[in-house]
Amino acid sequence: MDRAELAVDVLPAARRLLGCVLEADTPEGTVAVRLVEVEAYRGRDDPASHCYRGRTPRNGVMFGPPGHLYVYFVYGMHFCANVSCLTDGEPGAVLLRAGELLTDPGVARARRPTARRDADVARGPARLAALLGLGRDDDGTDVTDPASRVRLLAGEPVAASRVRTGPRVGVAAAAELPWRLWVDGSPAVSPYRAGTRTRRDA
Repeated sequence: MDRAELAVDVLPAARRLLGCVLEADTPEGTVAVRLVEVEAYRGRDDPASHCYRGRTPRNGVMFGPPGHLYVYFVYGMHFCANVSCLTDGEPGAVLLRAGELLTDPGVARARRPTARRDADVARGPARLAALLGLGRDDDGTDVTDPASRVRLLAGEPVAASRVRTGPRVGVAAAAELPWRLWVDGSPAVSPYRAGTRTRRDA
């Protein structure tokens, strides 16, 4: 993936990420998914964003440069992963919400043994991060570098007729913004649940 393609506002970046491939080297083997659901968070003018109140040691990756993983821990239970976008110094990122499995289902099931079917192994941001083995050590990873453990590959673009938009999931602030994008008809897209509290505490 060319870093320049992510040096844009969060909504065009989110749209570009649909159909891209995210792959990671894990102890069980390489796992890859095609991104089918993402969610945009702009920065200082977005009250649902982690960087709404400014830069901290935790959210620094969101301030650039683009093309890096921002990985955070939520509810003391799960990791979630974002890809930074916008130009260097301007905060913004796209949450990776779901992906369709492209590699060996046996490897995926070894990593996600509780999944009922292949479509569920990366259905939702926490499951996607778990499948790819994403954790604190991956925060800041350059996914545009072919030598990285986690890599973002430019996939086949998704036709505009198949892209849907809607409210973001699990946020209390700015929940009405249609900044969640997904591929219509994909069985890996996570179910929508309106939020009563923010998952992205600033």
